[in-house]
This record gives sequence, structure tokens and C-alpha cells, in this order.
Amino acid sequence: MNEIHLGPILIEKRHEKGITQNQLAEYMGISKAAVSKWENNAAYPDILMLPRLAAFFDISIDELMGYKPQLNASEIRLWYGRLSEDFEKLSFDEAVANCLEMAKQYYACHPFLFQLGTLLINHVALAENPGKQTYVLEEAEKLFCRVTDGAKDPGLAKEALQMRAYCMLLLGHPKKVLEILKEDILAAGPCEPLLASAYQMTGDIKEAGRVLQVGIYKGILALINLLSAYMDLSSDNAANFKEISQRIQMLADAFQMDVLHPGIMLTVYLNTAQGWLALGDRKNALDALGKYTQLATDDIFPLNLHGDDFFDQLDEWFDKTLAMGEYPPRKESFIRRSIVGAVADNPAFKPLEKDPRFQSMLDRLKCVQGGK
Repeated sequence: MNEIHLGPILIEKRHEKGITQNQLAEYMGISKAAVSKWENNAAYPDILMLPRLAAFFDISIDELMGYKPQLNASEIRLWYGRLSEDFEKLSFDEAVANCLEMAKQYYACHPFLFQLGTLLINHVALAENPGKQTYVLEEAEKLFCRVTDGAKDPGLAKEALQMRAYCMLLLGHPKKVLEILKEDILAAGPCEPLLASAYQMTGDIKEAGRVLQVGIYKGILALINLLSAYMDLSSDNAANFKEISQRIQMLADAFQMDVLHPGIMLTVYLNTAQGWLALGDRKNALDALGKYTQLATDDIFPLNLHGDDFFDQLDEWFDKTLAMGEYPPRKESFIRRSIVGAVADNPAFKPLEKDPRFQSMLDRLKCVQGGK
């Protein structure tokens, strides 16, 4: 991937100044032939000439070389889409190599590095063996570490820190997770109430409401994730497991999360089914799988985050937030296969393989994979 575009930029800047190759050569103390080679990308100036050449055109050396250390949100979204498609069209190794090459090229662009790390994690399941999975997770963790150490945006740095911990958890290093996520980072509460109060004091009631809607939405997702983790922790106690799963369902029903965020609810229903089966309760396991199947076969594609009548100011926030990458973070064909594979290829559900109700669900889910 050629990162130097000096030739076309020299031509453009020379024409803007209205000078000839001879005039530029005279100024630089070189031959016209040397300037011609620069402009044709047949050769490059000596590194000591770059400051003088950039000063002549009143631009930075980065601009002279055509190098952009930073990408804007639209460019990040564009590259994310292209690199995501690589996991569909190319081999896994080639797709990963392209991601890491882009990371080298834009090593100073922390938002892009964060998205590259996320992209690697979201496709690590495609690795052919545990060794490759480990390699990809380690490379992703390095990217998140770079963001944590260098990002000027505290929010981005905090997200990167959490993703670093997630990588370590997947790599089987729980002690590293505890080192990374010290409890004191959780001391500060959400900032949305303060922001909303400030907007309210300035008379901007609409913006205050939008900020609070964003905070409520983020809080619901966080609470569902927390309850899900707590439910997993209670997998040896049927009474606790039932209580927690019911509370998750009540929360999800109250805010219509099946519609607002089907992705998180598919995970909830799948984990609930596995938990019930581990407790030896086939009926409740099948009930949870029934909810999973019903949601998966509903009209949920394409999976796009959006608001509703209650969250009527979220769409603008989604547009701004998701400009960094895509939602969903993987291509639809991959998601459809994953939805089916999470049940059909899951060893946890082997005890149900001869159950007629389970087989009926599998048949329905196969339609999801086919895009029907």
C-alpha cells in the first residue's frame, strides 16, 4: 500500500503557484530531470530537502508527502466497511494482515485503531485454530493498549481499557483483567445528569432531554449485561437463576428491547437457555430457545440501531456515534450464520437434539441462514 503521494501533490502545488519544473529546480538547486522524476514518482527527494520543499509551497511535510496521520469519522467508517468485507472475500490471514497494515499506516489515529481492534475481535471466531485466535486477540490488545496510552479523548481511552480487559479475559488471563480494571475506575457515576442540568440551565430543554435519553438507553444496556453476568454466576442455583432471568425479561419488555436492540436480546435468550439446561430444566431451556428462535426469525434484518416513540431523540446520537464504525460490526451473512450456529453447533444443546420441539426450532433457524 503506497503511502507516499508526493508526485501528484508537487504537480498540483506547482501549478497553483504558476511555476515551471525549471523554476522549481532552480530554487532547489537541482536539475529539471530530478524534478520530473519526483513528479512521476520515479524517485524521491533526499530527506534533507523535504523541509525546504514544503516551505516553498507553504505546506507541512505530511501534506507534501500526501500522508494523513488522522482519518475523519466518515473515512473511518469507509475503511471499516472495506476491511469488514475482506473477512468475507479473502482468507482469514489476508483479512487480518490488511487490518494490521492499516494500523501501521494510521498508528496515530486512535479512533481508527480502536475500530480496528474491535473489528479483529468481532471476527476472531473465523480463525481456523486456537493458535490464530490467540494471535489475533493479542494483536487487538496491543491496539487497545496504544489507544489507552495515547488517546486524548478520556471516553475513548476508557472504552479501550475495557476492550483490553475483554481481550485478556478471552485469552484466559483473569489476573490481568483485575490489574487493568481496578475498582476505583468505577467510582465516577454517569455524566448525563450533569450535562442535562447544564443544558437545562442554558434553556436548551431539547438537548437536555436528548442527553438523558442517551443515558437511559446506555444504562439499560449496561444493566442487562450486568444482570446477564449475574445470572451466569447463579447457574448452580435454580431459584436465583429464575429470579434474575425474570427481572431481565421484565426490563426488556418495559423498554421493548427485542425491537430496539435484538442483538443483545438474542444473547440473553441463548445464555438463559444454556443456563436452564445446565440446571437440568429442559422445559425452561426450550422456552428460552423458543424466544430466541422467534426473535431471530422475526423481521429484524437489516440490524440497525434506532429509537422508538419513547426514545425519540436517539437516532441523531446513533448517526454520530456509529460514524466511527458500522452496526452491526459484522456483515449480515456472517451474523445469520452465527445465529444458526449458536444453536445448531452448540454442544450445550446436545441433550435436546432428539427433541421434536428443538428440531422444529432448528428448521426455522435454517431459514435465517438462507436469508428467507
